Amino acid sequence: MTGASPEQGASRGLPRGVRLGVDVGKARIGLAGSDPDGLVATPVETVPRVLDVPTGADGAPAVTLDVARIAAEAEERFAAVVYVGLPRHLSGAEGAATADARDFASRLAAAVAPVEVRLVDERMTTVTAHAQLRSAGRRTKTHRSVVDQAAAVIILQSALDVERSAGGRAGELVEARTPGA
Repeated sequence: MTGASPEQGASRGLPRGVRLGVDVGKARIGLAGSDPDGLVATPVETVPRVLDVPTGADGAPAVTLDVARIAAEAEERFAAVVYVGLPRHLSGAEGAATADARDFASRLAAAVAPVEVRLVDERMTTVTAHAQLRSAGRRTKTHRSVVDQAAAVIILQSALDVERSAGGRAGELVEARTPGA
């Protein structure tokens, strides 16, 4: 490993490429992106959430505007992987929000294939994002529009840190939802 920077050595085996981070909420979805080397996560945008998901004639869920927007961003940036936050209870147990994130990630995986979608633990990211925005002087009323992006940055940066330390992708690989599933 002589002559390699720590970043090159730690991420050896992973192809270069932008990573996206997604914080799925009931009203909004935060989106973050990284540089092609996967070193730093930055906010991208907040996407309005679509909760009513119609199904097509084949029984598969239709591509909603929120999924389509994230898929377009993944295509525009030539994303290598999309990390979606998996909200678990502090105990590690899964609840309704976890099931919602898993469903969204599955629909997103179908839309961005063959790009991998992976679920990563996101416990406390929204709380941390609120605290960081408050400490930066943002008032609660005014940071509502960017807190989802800030949470997505935390999700993505955590995944990038795992990539560097483990030398592989973080999280759980998501299977795309197929008709009748």
